[in-house]
Amino acid sequence: MTSPCSQFPKTAKPQTQTKQPGIESQMDPKPIYDHPEYNNGSGRLKNKVAIITGGDSGIGRAVALAFAKEGAKVVVVYYDETEDANETKQAIEQAHGECLLIQGDLTNPSFAQDIVNQTLAKFNQINILVNNAAVQYPQNEITQIKDEDLHKTFAVNYFGTFYLTRAVVPHLTEGDSIINTTSVTAYEGNETLLDYSSTKGALTAFTRSLASNLAKKGIRVNAVAPGPIWTPLIPASFDAQKVSQHGANVPMKRMGHPVELAGAYVLLASNEGSYMSGITIHVNGGTIINC
Repeated sequence: MTSPCSQFPKTAKPQTQTKQPGIESQMDPKPIYDHPEYNNGSGRLKNKVAIITGGDSGIGRAVALAFAKEGAKVVVVYYDETEDANETKQAIEQAHGECLLIQGDLTNPSFAQDIVNQTLAKFNQINILVNNAAVQYPQNEITQIKDEDLHKTFAVNYFGTFYLTRAVVPHLTEGDSIINTTSVTAYEGNETLLDYSSTKGALTAFTRSLASNLAKKGIRVNAVAPGPIWTPLIPASFDAQKVSQHGANVPMKRMGHPVELAGAYVLLASNEGSYMSGITIHVNGGTIINC
């Protein structure tokens, strides 16, 4: 029997976008965020409420839909990609799920409390937090990295995660879960993503430290480290030639699709991951990580 992933696009057409973190509706081919042989749902997150940053597109969209299929009510936090966010909400509702969209800037510390307040007003509880939003600004030399891009990368990728986690933790109880999206670049490094890789390394340390801190409360903290996944951030970051080669250097010789990661997040959010905390699941096309 042929694996469904064999039918997924393996490479992308040369293309670029001009604005971070990118627009999914403009991508060619479109990322696969749902498939009938993935994440069919069996009630593993029934009666749970999940907040997902960057949930409008890419990995976040696939996770949001997978969580909804598992019975969770989903809060999708996004920056300004309203068309993508509405498409995600529609997909969730077509799967008979509930979705609240919240637009705002995660670099603003006060927005974190606003997310919490809106979530509690709508759903009365918070059980799962997925910190997934990110930006990246590749440069060939450290001397080319602008202060504003360095600060923005840390503000979105790390400080935004910290602000929202700090606001959410008081509302979590035993059995609840935090999942951070890190990256293979935190482990391998990346010569053109010095600041981005550094933020993902910081998130790895944050994941491990917070897991230790919250273990006594029965709250689990884990991470997923994607490899070359086809998301809007790719054409919004790299030139057309590099986009067309996305995923070519991993052992599987292809780019991954968001639907191929969503199950890892479901595992970490569900009772099936109840003895897992402080760990990172690597979904990267076969790259071996030994740390």
